[in-house]
Amino acid sequence: MEPLHILIIPGSVRRGSLNLTLATAASHAATRMGARVSVFDLRELELPVYDGDLEAAQGVPPGALKLQDAIAGSDGILIVTPEYNGFPTPLVINSFDWLSRIQGNGARPAGLATTANKPAALLSASPGAGGAMRSMNFLRQYLQMAFQMIVVPQQFALGRAHEAFNPAGELADPRAAQSVEAALGALASLATALRSK
Repeated sequence: MEPLHILIIPGSVRRGSLNLTLATAASHAATRMGARVSVFDLRELELPVYDGDLEAAQGVPPGALKLQDAIAGSDGILIVTPEYNGFPTPLVINSFDWLSRIQGNGARPAGLATTANKPAALLSASPGAGGAMRSMNFLRQYLQMAFQMIVVPQQFALGRAHEAFNPAGELADPRAAQSVEAALGALASLATALRSK
């Protein structure tokens, strides 16, 4: 059986992003677990803020189709996002809002058909002690209710993330590394079970 393909989506890709650093560390952990990993840059999709008039005039932007293809080609998704005012980043929400607007046709399923029953896991990081826990909880609800994704219970919020990484970009605290591995392990187990059906 081919290795699982895990798609990792950082909710922030700015220079020095703690969540991008955590996503990169998670990608290394997933690779060590035997998965094939892709880290996906939402910013490269160049998606405008969702606007119904824009959609009516121009259709769904090509970037949304690229996101759909990446999700369809994966066995499971790991989203790693900070919180902006207690909520997931606009980069994540806007990208998935556009994804939801893809209508199915003979050659391509609808965006919501692509996400239905897709396994997902969540991580977050913040300089604060809470580690962006509020963002993860909102995102869990959003993905499960609006996109029918199966989000594993195991998650990890990395607090004081600006102090959490060694110079190589790996988590310095073994307990934090184990928590990331636990979320990845749960994602891998679910993805394996669903793939074998």
